[in-house]
Amino acid sequence: MAKKERGSIYKIVVSDPKTGKAVQIDYKGDFFLGKKIGDKVPGDVIGLSGYELEIRGGSGFEGAPMVDFIEGQVKKYVWWKDKEGRYKKLVRGNAVSPEVVQVNTIIVKYGDRPFEEIYNEFKARKQQTS
Repeated sequence: MAKKERGSIYKIVVSDPKTGKAVQIDYKGDFFLGKKIGDKVPGDVIGLSGYELEIRGGSGFEGAPMVDFIEGQVKKYVWWKDKEGRYKKLVRGNAVSPEVVQVNTIIVKYGDRPFEEIYNEFKARKQQTS
């Protein structure tokens, strides 16, 4: 199984609960390694000074989502139930591991710059690269 290198790039998705808008920031480093769902992290780490973010989930390189009811950096099958019935589903634990590629966060405390301004800046940068 392919393991992700330490210090590789994470995609940090920052969502604004007030507007429903989100930006995706590439982050290279080990700061998020070991952080759990529900942990609060400073936005300064990813360039959002004054902001405070809460980790809400994420997913691994194979697409397995992080869930809060499994402790640690593990990956396992659980029984999942929905309208279709019951089935086994591969999920990840509640802690960010080296195999996680995306970390989902929401803003719990806003910084000096309005998020709308940051969102428009990322949108303009994305259009330039397309």
